[in-house]
Amino acid sequence: MSRRKGELTNARVDRGWPYQVALRAAATHGADYIEALEFCEGLSLCPRRQAFRRDDEYINVWCFAVEADALAFMARFGGAMLDPKDRPRWPG
Repeated sequence: MSRRKGELTNARVDRGWPYQVALRAAATHGADYIEALEFCEGLSLCPRRQAFRRDDEYINVWCFAVEADALAFMARFGGAMLDPKDRPRWPG
């Protein structure tokens, strides 16, 4: 599989934004997703999202470069800290 020049790979996201919050996709759907993006303005949120499927449910991974930003996001929207090495890899 080829990559486009300059594209953020999963490994690069894990290195640059190691503080990751796993949150059910249903928790940030529609207007709630816009609210989450607005909340993250000015925070160290990665421009690329990650996701995986667990127990027939989609999980969005919000990646931050600063731990305090990830904790603030968790306090507002819930979720759980996720170590990048524990995130399921593709293909599942």
